[in-house]
Amino acid sequence: MQLIPPRHGDWHDAPSPSLTRQQKHWLFRSGALTAGLRQLGSLELRVAREFSQGLPASQAWMLGLPPRSPAWVREIIMSINGVDSVFARSFTPLQASHGWWQGMRSLRTRPLADMLYHDPQIKRSPFIACRVRRQNPLYGTALRMLGADCPPPQKILARASVFWRHGQPLLVAEGFLPAFWSVAAKAAYDLGLSVESI
Repeated sequence: MQLIPPRHGDWHDAPSPSLTRQQKHWLFRSGALTAGLRQLGSLELRVAREFSQGLPASQAWMLGLPPRSPAWVREIIMSINGVDSVFARSFTPLQASHGWWQGMRSLRTRPLADMLYHDPQIKRSPFIACRVRRQNPLYGTALRMLGADCPPPQKILARASVFWRHGQPLLVAEGFLPAFWSVAAKAAYDLGLSVESI
């Protein structure tokens, strides 16, 4: 099932012409993001929060739900060689978190990829991407995790996709912090690869 962004919203289903080749590659890269990040260096995942919440309208549409629908939310941040690089906000309907997506509640510091890429019944939507704005709940996630070290919202690029299992959705939204692009470029240079190769 495809994510169809609202006409006047922040999210788009195609790369913006203003993005670099490196940014387009990572925002629309298929497969498990953590696998790609591990190619760049030592990866550490920290869980910031796991909680239930009524979804704001700006995210409820992503699951085809009305605003304030109850959801289970997981917020994490990943560092590469000690540099905070990517953060994520994942959510599924609260009922699904006790059903087909109950594994989400017991991951601890393991990535979601551990439960998403080993079941052929799980299907993934195409990506949507955006340059984050202050009103985006994803920016609230970054603020809570990074505090005074959080960059301005327009410096954060994000992508999102929905995984479907037996008709139940699980959305994963990932934000790339400004420091990530330097880490990715350095790793590519050190390995003698183009930035799109890793």
